[in-house]
Amino acid sequence: MQISLPGKVNKIIQTLNEAGYEAYAVGGCVRDRVLGREPEDWDITTSASPSQVKELFRRTVDTGIKHGTVTVMSGKEGFEVTTYRIDGNYEDNRHPSEVIFTSSLAEDLKRRDFTINAMAYNDQDGLIDLFGGMEDIEKKQVRCVGKPEERFAEDALRIMRAVRFSAQLGYLIEAKTKAAICRQVSDLQYISAERIRVELVKLITSPHPEYLAAAYETGITSQILPEFDACMQTSQNSRHHCYSVGEHSLYSMRQIEPQKILRLTMLLHDIAKPQTKTVDEDGTDHFYGHPAKSEVIAVQILKRLKFDNDTIDKVSRLVRYHDYEIEPEAVNVRRALARIGSDLFPSYLKVKAADVAAQSNYLRKEKTDRLIRIHQIYEEVLEAANCISLKDLAITGDDLIAAGMSPGREMGATLNRLLEDVIDYPEHNNKEYLLKAVFIL
Repeated sequence: MQISLPGKVNKIIQTLNEAGYEAYAVGGCVRDRVLGREPEDWDITTSASPSQVKELFRRTVDTGIKHGTVTVMSGKEGFEVTTYRIDGNYEDNRHPSEVIFTSSLAEDLKRRDFTINAMAYNDQDGLIDLFGGMEDIEKKQVRCVGKPEERFAEDALRIMRAVRFSAQLGYLIEAKTKAAICRQVSDLQYISAERIRVELVKLITSPHPEYLAAAYETGITSQILPEFDACMQTSQNSRHHCYSVGEHSLYSMRQIEPQKILRLTMLLHDIAKPQTKTVDEDGTDHFYGHPAKSEVIAVQILKRLKFDNDTIDKVSRLVRYHDYEIEPEAVNVRRALARIGSDLFPSYLKVKAADVAAQSNYLRKEKTDRLIRIHQIYEEVLEAANCISLKDLAITGDDLIAAGMSPGREMGATLNRLLEDVIDYPEHNNKEYLLKAVFIL
């Protein structure tokens, strides 16, 4: 099978070959090329030692010299070139105790995680597929190289990677691989929160975020996101819903663009529903106060998984306001913009639309039409450049000081009162009116 390699990758491989060494593009980049995708990175494996690689290329960086990796620079691009290696014993479920260089491509490929990631290629030898990667691509399945128990014992993060690749490619997890995940899932406790976070984000921003259900079925979420397990086990007996809380969250992720903030919001927007569920005398389920409590739990989860402060702020605000209803009138849209924040209001509308799309058909058209009208009014408010924050107010604290007000809490309260007035009456946003209003409002 012939696949096309970038010119710079081919040049590195040819340089190594001409010096008497084997060299191949390897791993995920080969899989992606077979699938007609554009790889994010190109990795090269070679029989040459790191020092031999460095002798052949003018500009190199010792990015992982201990593990046999040298980055070869070509212009502004860097390409990782790694010596064939055999990993020693894994003592912490993540890292080998030692790395042994080898001259055997087969030994190097044998240590890799999944068959679809264990293929190598160069133009001279074509595709090297020793473990059935192409067959698994045809079957659309994720399968471990060799015994799955051994692969997961070497690196427990591969347990999450199996589900992540499944979601990214739309593949199923092969039966023996899935069974091994179920048996060894508790080893995820040895993996850092940062590593877990990276895999979780890749999973939920994939074309199939609903494959998080496989993480629930195999016990992965019981280790990394037990709050989600409770959602999967919480029904919603209501005309507005046709799924459990967890299933609704899975489907809602499918209804929104694959952006980290948005997908995290849909995953966590109802996370407190299991704790807030009540049942009325008619048998209808209610979840009073769940947005505020979901915000608290979402922050706890995001901090536990070491997300950055910006992500935590945006997701928590969207979770807090995901159930906030706006009457489709300009004044109400302006008030909502001031409350939610103009930076997040477009995301709020997307969250509302995804939430509705993952509910039952009950009043769906009415809910959707309402959101469309709110969006239209939002565009009109933007076009009119209405004031919805203190920075847009026609006067500042300096103006109030010049009018005789002392700096302090009273000044802040006054500015906020003026802002509320201007949000209700946009025509009031002029300096003359506002200075007079200081002594009235």
